[in-house]
Amino acid sequence: MISSIIFVIILAVGVGYFTMNIRKTIRNIKLGKPSHRNDRRSERWRNMTLKAFGQQKMFKRPVPALLHLFAYLGFIIINVEVLEIIFDGIFGTHRVFAPLGKVYDFLIGFFEILAALVIVAVIIFWIRRNVIKLMRFQSPEMKGWPKNDANLILYFEMVLMSAFLFMNAADHKLQLLQYGHYHFDKGIVGGFPVSSHLMALLPDVPHTLELIERGTWWFHIIGILIFLNYLYWSKHLHILFAFPNTFYAKLPPLGMLDNLESVKKEVALMMDPNADPYAAPADDAPEPERFGAKDVFDLQWINLLNAYTCTECGRCTDVCPANQTGKKLSPRKVMMDVRDRLEEVGKNIDKNGKFVDDGKSLLDYMDKEEIWACTTCNACVEECPVENAPLDIIIEVRRYLVMEESAAPSELNMTFTNIENNGAPWQYSQMDRLNWADEE
Repeated sequence: MISSIIFVIILAVGVGYFTMNIRKTIRNIKLGKPSHRNDRRSERWRNMTLKAFGQQKMFKRPVPALLHLFAYLGFIIINVEVLEIIFDGIFGTHRVFAPLGKVYDFLIGFFEILAALVIVAVIIFWIRRNVIKLMRFQSPEMKGWPKNDANLILYFEMVLMSAFLFMNAADHKLQLLQYGHYHFDKGIVGGFPVSSHLMALLPDVPHTLELIERGTWWFHIIGILIFLNYLYWSKHLHILFAFPNTFYAKLPPLGMLDNLESVKKEVALMMDPNADPYAAPADDAPEPERFGAKDVFDLQWINLLNAYTCTECGRCTDVCPANQTGKKLSPRKVMMDVRDRLEEVGKNIDKNGKFVDDGKSLLDYMDKEEIWACTTCNACVEECPVENAPLDIIIEVRRYLVMEESAAPSELNMTFTNIENNGAPWQYSQMDRLNWADEE
């Protein structure tokens, strides 16, 4: 009874704290401007199924994709067993789903094989990051916390899967010894293709075995709750957000840029022969919206969701032509910068009850050289396994720099001047543009 009460308290605290933090994250995402992406719903469901569930884009690189699939499916599917642990913990039962018989045996055996595959995948991932040191994990933005975060999650998964296997090994041995409530009238309950090989490492003393089984049982469930709450602080929040992110992702044509509504209205006004070009705005007219994005408030909410969904895998930076030529641009860093600024804004709101201007913006995180290095080739968008669009953020920051601060590079300013004066980006008048046709 006391054990069940303690379990319920721990479960309530873990789930409650996670819920509180997720609500903060959703609040932060909603700070963005509206984004109308409820069209073409059948395409969106298909996109989510293929990209989030099926991890279609990952398989452009088959080896890491297969390892990631083991880790992903293993960790998610194995945690189905958490349902049994929750029932057992609340009601004081043991293997409450055992009456499923052969189905239960198959599931436990399947879970064990997946757990072993997760451990193998995690070890290889750790070697790739820390021994082989793949270049895309060695970028400047991956120093410090991002690197530690990636390693910490690998340690988490390895320890949790190991605890699961040793818990089953101890349970299996206690069943063979027909000890206490571990004895089932129908014989051995559960399939143990992996943990059965670990039994030799465990003692034969029933009481000690029970302590090991109970210890790993508690360690497993508490570890999962800690992992659940760690997601809020980690890049691994993409485990949850990949699904809405791929559903609301931009659909083809991917290269089409959104027009600024404010600019479209001005152009329509200029083209209207009945409009008064000298008419002043009404007294109650709202303040004009900012052109482009200076801060996270100026981005669409889908851009902010993108930032939280970024896996920091670096595939976008790996294919970026600007980055490959040595320029400072890293699409991954752009996503991380937006997330860092958004977290800073969220803490500001938590502290003051509302956002109090702190004199900062996205431009305190991003270097202008990064923003102007982008070739708008869309390679980063095409490569991202969770359908993020760093290009959309870069374009919006550029629009702000050009249209609000007149801070475009000198080459672009010259082009703008030529278009305004000559109707072309070249520095000669429209009258001379067709002179080439008169040449023999």
